[in-house]
Amino acid sequence: MSRHQHYFGRFSRYLGALAATAAMAGALSFTPKAYSADGPFPDLVGTWSGSGVAKFDGGKTESLRCKGYYTNTGGPHNLGISIRCANASAKVELRANLVDAGGTVSGNWEERTYNQSGLVTGRASANRLNLAISGGIAGSMMVTVSHGSHSVAVLTSGPSLKGINISMSR
Repeated sequence: MSRHQHYFGRFSRYLGALAATAAMAGALSFTPKAYSADGPFPDLVGTWSGSGVAKFDGGKTESLRCKGYYTNTGGPHNLGISIRCANASAKVELRANLVDAGGTVSGNWEERTYNQSGLVTGRASANRLNLAISGGIAGSMMVTVSHGSHSVAVLTSGPSLKGINISMSR
């Protein structure tokens, strides 16, 4: 097995968990109006798309393309997420449910292609979100919001996959 195939094999296992986490971070990216009666999520309902890069040990990178669909059918303080990410060699499908409670956000996710799942906990402040992720992977994430788009930076403790950066917009 070549070094690239080895990296990609590990990438395939972690892509689902990272895409799920990045997607949830994008969905959770909100401004100070998050504490209104309308909840933090109404501006996120709809379709988003973006691109990103996964970073591996040794400097290897892989490009990503993602599309997300966000709903709030459970009410203004709930968010349902369906995300699909792919590159030339892999596909990922995510489902997630999130709840806001006065600025503290919690939720769960599952990635159906690679059978990963876990929890996300975090706190929002102004245009920034700091999260801890657990489950199929462990790590941290920072989301920064700016004028109808957002960036997501994930750091992991994985053996070969070290992080992911994604930018999404409507």
